[in-house]
Amino acid sequence: MLKHSRPLAILTFVLTALWTGQPNGGAARAEEPLTILAAASLTDALTEIGAAWARAGHPAPVFSFAGTGTLARQLDAGAPADLFVSADQAWMDHAEEQGTVAADSIVEIAANALVLVGAPEAEPLAAPLTLDAVLGSLGTGRLAIAEPESVPAGRYARQAFETLGYWSALEPRLAPMDNVRVALATVARGETPLGVVYGSDAVIEPGVRVLATLPNDSHTPITYPAAVTPEAQPEAGAFLDFLTSPEAVKILESKGFLTLNGR
Repeated sequence: MLKHSRPLAILTFVLTALWTGQPNGGAARAEEPLTILAAASLTDALTEIGAAWARAGHPAPVFSFAGTGTLARQLDAGAPADLFVSADQAWMDHAEEQGTVAADSIVEIAANALVLVGAPEAEPLAAPLTLDAVLGSLGTGRLAIAEPESVPAGRYARQAFETLGYWSALEPRLAPMDNVRVALATVARGETPLGVVYGSDAVIEPGVRVLATLPNDSHTPITYPAAVTPEAQPEAGAFLDFLTSPEAVKILESKGFLTLNGR
């Protein structure tokens, strides 16, 4: 029995350290990568911001990009995550009501515009935008749009077209998509002649051209609120702060996002 007591004591010490955080257990847990659920339109910007975070000595975050409504429902179902970044305030309000984010951590990190895109060779539409011009560019094709019932980009687009008085004429011509990036890709592949996407999407996709910008006052301001979850690792708060740092803001601007005071 005595010859086994030292290895047993060492094993007990190691297991205790892992569970209690002493002496190195807490550091090991803090080194776990953050899991971040984020709107699909943020894919390029947040991937680059995550790389900058990793270069600063942190584990590279693990991102899950999808339509905001899909992500919010995943949180409702108990999906593990450290942060949630929404493409609109409505889904962040939902998460706050469900208790899946820490209400006192919510912060807006960027803004965006809504644009009509077509093929690179398509002619821009004259301002002010008219329904006849949109229908003329559509021809016999369909208008790619993020799903307007649950995806923020689609909801913004519906608001804009309702405000402009175009919705009833355009609704039968829609091609709803799971998220705004799918709508963007559909236009870039030539499967639809037109699509409604964010200005930031058009910046990163050479296969489309901005034909018109939908008036800012035709839809709710497009902002991106972010928050940590109640079960988040301590490092999640630091990453949330990093999202509003000068380095992160510069990356967001380079990807076509607007600063909050530049809407």
